[in-house]
Amino acid sequence: MRLNEAIHSLKRGINPLVRILKSVAAGILAVMMFLTAMDVLLRYIFNRPISGALEITEYMMVILVGFGLAYCATVKGLVSVEIFTSRFSPRGRAIVNSMTYFLSFVFFSLITWQSMRNVKLVFESELVSPVLLIPTFPFAVTLALGSLVLTLVLLVNFLEYLSEVVDT
Repeated sequence: MRLNEAIHSLKRGINPLVRILKSVAAGILAVMMFLTAMDVLLRYIFNRPISGALEITEYMMVILVGFGLAYCATVKGLVSVEIFTSRFSPRGRAIVNSMTYFLSFVFFSLITWQSMRNVKLVFESELVSPVLLIPTFPFAVTLALGSLVLTLVLLVNFLEYLSEVVDT
């Protein structure tokens, strides 16, 4: 019973953050589509492409992926092999899912840790983009933040499946 209370508390704290990141990612996707469409139109109609459009699109992709993965994990939209697990009993599926989410949690914990170390390195290097001279530091922070939130979502998913294993 305490496990379910812990899961509920974690979800209550993480879900609003995931919704915010999802909204930012959706907005970035809309801007990215508009920028790409305008760049193509201006390039082929007026032979005047938008300078640095590819660079901006690349940076927006970092935000989109970094912020979108946590939402994907929240709705359990990540890749799974249901052909394999559909043959298991509910308890067997819960065991396999709990092991999968635990390993994913460990893996993304390492990625988050390294991403946070990378933030420091990128900040100290004062690295900028080649065309528009945009600092890369904010995008390294974005990726670390998205990775952190994804790691927390994976922890919640692991605890949910662990709770299923214990309850069945």
